Amino acid sequence: MTAMEIREYTDEELAEELARAKNEIARLRYRAAFEELENPSLLRTLRREIARLKTVQSERARSEENQVG
Repeated sequence: MTAMEIREYTDEELAEELARAKNEIARLRYRAAFEELENPSLLRTLRREIARLKTVQSERARSEENQVG
């Protein structure tokens, strides 16, 4: 998922996707504690996806602050 695709999301979709990614990474970390993961690079991919989602959220928050101020 690219940042361009994420920017097309509504605020609600963005929040839902962020929650989904956080739940998925928590589930994978739990599984990794007890067994070897089939695809350990998925943790890295999810962390980067979460970072992209949070970046877009903060961009929107800053742009709203600038419009109000």
